[in-house]
Amino acid sequence: MSRPIAILIAGDPIESVRQSRGSYADMIRRASGDRVALPFVDLDIRSRGVLPDPRTFAGIVVTGSASSVTDREDWVVQGEAYLRRVVETNVPVFGICFGHQMLGQALGGLVERNPRGREIGTVKFRVVSADPILAAATAPFLANATHVDSVTLLPPGAKVLATTEREPHAAVRFSENAWGVQFHPEMDGDVVREYVRARGAILNDEGLDADALATNARDGVAGTSTLLRFLDLFAE
Repeated sequence: MSRPIAILIAGDPIESVRQSRGSYADMIRRASGDRVALPFVDLDIRSRGVLPDPRTFAGIVVTGSASSVTDREDWVVQGEAYLRRVVETNVPVFGICFGHQMLGQALGGLVERNPRGREIGTVKFRVVSADPILAAATAPFLANATHVDSVTLLPPGAKVLATTEREPHAAVRFSENAWGVQFHPEMDGDVVREYVRARGAILNDEGLDADALATNARDGVAGTSTLLRFLDLFAE
């Protein structure tokens, strides 16, 4: 019997997106389309229950979250310990936004508030190192993002794959079997536009132009391709 792909759920989308698109896991499944014949298994790591042996899965995807790795909640610390086990057992893992940060912290890096400020909307990324998960990314190199924290210090052995204007660690290969992206490959233009609208007053107070960010929102096809490539490579 083939092993499933696990989605480790670390948080929920904003309410308006949850009502229209479902959970982060729902959006990941929808973005993957028919690329994966294997079933997905949803595991909410906030429940603090015992997680299965990582070798139960063909691969693992860790979702985003409104929580902060820096708060050091018990479930975050436990999740980091699990991710270290995932890497040690050589199970492929792909972290999205918060998941990317949790991987970085788990493996010896540091997560802090992004000193360059909030990154939100459809952003351009620049490929700085070739890697299989970027093999399908084509110009324009756009991805959808929403975050205030970043992996400010990479763990030993990590390799930067892509950067953005505000995020020097936009895509990282943390180890032979672990990748993270600071953007959201599962979000299309409509979803990131809804995030911008929901946070419009905060964005304007921070000196950003919420109207322009909403107007410029697009489907981040190149960003989405990183998730699809991960699934292509490691879904048995």
